[in-house]
Amino acid sequence: MTDAEKKPCCCATEPAEKDTAPSCCRHKDRTPEEYRALANRLSRIEGQVRGIRAMLDKDVYCADILVQVAAVNAALNGFSKELLGQHIRTCVADDLKAGETQKLDELLQLLPRLMK
Repeated sequence: MTDAEKKPCCCATEPAEKDTAPSCCRHKDRTPEEYRALANRLSRIEGQVRGIRAMLDKDVYCADILVQVAAVNAALNGFSKELLGQHIRTCVADDLKAGETQKLDELLQLLPRLMK
């Protein structure tokens, strides 16, 4: 996404405190390669979900639809792994290098939710 395509943040006019910023105010500047890799994965997943809807519309056999649902779940897991890896390599690592542990603590709280 180019800078021109990005919408201004809700906190642009009302800056929040570092620890109390709403999630809309927390940003991650990704490289074009990082963005492209994630966006491509999501585009494929969107196509798969549309395919499942088409199968449902055509009254395709349940088991055949479930196979495609499993494929979407696997694709979403792959997306999550890629995003988590990027988060650890950038956000968490940068925070630790700066002597901070906020991002690490946040990650430790997030991991149990990701592993359900």
